[in-house]
Amino acid sequence: MTAPSAGRRPATARSRRRWSAFLVGGSEPERLVLVSLFVLATLVGAAMVAVPKWAPITVIVLPMVMGGLFLAPRALPWFIIYNLVLLTLALPKLPSLTLRSVVSIGVLFLLAFIIMIGSFRRSRLGIAGSMGESMLVDLSDRIQGQGVLPALSEPWHAESVIRSAGGTRFSGDFFVVGDVDSGRLDVSVVDVSGKGDRAGTRALLLAGAMGGLVTALEPREFLPATNAYLLNHPWQDGFATAVHLSVDMASGAFAVWTAGHPPALHWRAGAGRWTPLESEGPMLGLIPDADFHEAGGVLRSGDALMLYTDGMVETRTTDIGIGIDRLIGQADRRLRSNFAGGAKTLVDSVGGRSDDRALLLVWRD
Repeated sequence: MTAPSAGRRPATARSRRRWSAFLVGGSEPERLVLVSLFVLATLVGAAMVAVPKWAPITVIVLPMVMGGLFLAPRALPWFIIYNLVLLTLALPKLPSLTLRSVVSIGVLFLLAFIIMIGSFRRSRLGIAGSMGESMLVDLSDRIQGQGVLPALSEPWHAESVIRSAGGTRFSGDFFVVGDVDSGRLDVSVVDVSGKGDRAGTRALLLAGAMGGLVTALEPREFLPATNAYLLNHPWQDGFATAVHLSVDMASGAFAVWTAGHPPALHWRAGAGRWTPLESEGPMLGLIPDADFHEAGGVLRSGDALMLYTDGMVETRTTDIGIGIDRLIGQADRRLRSNFAGGAKTLVDSVGGRSDDRALLLVWRD
């Protein structure tokens, strides 16, 4: 008789572990958080029943909100239901049922419904809300770090600035920078379709892929490879524009390729003017085996290159040609004597605030 009993105990333990894993994903810290919140909710419920004068029914908000922040989506609905049961048990202890208390009860049930809807929306991610936000911030930081310009040796300098629509952390514009140890600066300015947070998720995906391509391929192969990647990994309205720059820091020779992007601008110190570089190519992710035509030249002492996104030169009321002329005019006035700090100056003074904006300046003393 003891053998079957011994066999049932491990089975029961396994079922408890599976239930725990179903609720919180099985990790020890997540189980600890779940147990702690259930204890907190129980104490709050007991206080609402025992001392309603000092613990009104609205205190149940505390465990519900904390559950929304820290519990995984699978555990959260059960936790919210448990809190609603505690709230229901405390209702008979109300001193009187007034209009104010009825409204409070309705608001609490509505809050519980909103938290549960949020958990269903996060169920595809499978983690708690605060952890999901931390993951997105960390991913954003990693992608932005991928586009940080390296320190360049004299006489070379470079600056870059991004401003997202609405001032959020996520932008449809980003930079991709290659390794300068080879003596060559490879950098792209990319604009993903859309703006702000919606385009930011697409930018995170594409930036990771382009970061690997820029170090693995020759400069002329970069945009065709990115175009092929987008065609093989489509999303709705999945296209992007880009301008790619490669500079030989020994000779100053450079080449520029564009993909449906506003032209790069070349400051020739000898002539004292900005000149658009006429490179051509279609948007990325639309045409298989697209050709991207090269424009090039030499950066001499005092020369500079400016790469930017269409948010700098195009608005709902301004044609892109007029916008480019305005950008050149601002650069003439503000950067003639010194390029240092010029990227921030131009981004803050040019372009529409309703669109993502990015600008890169590279110059040679």
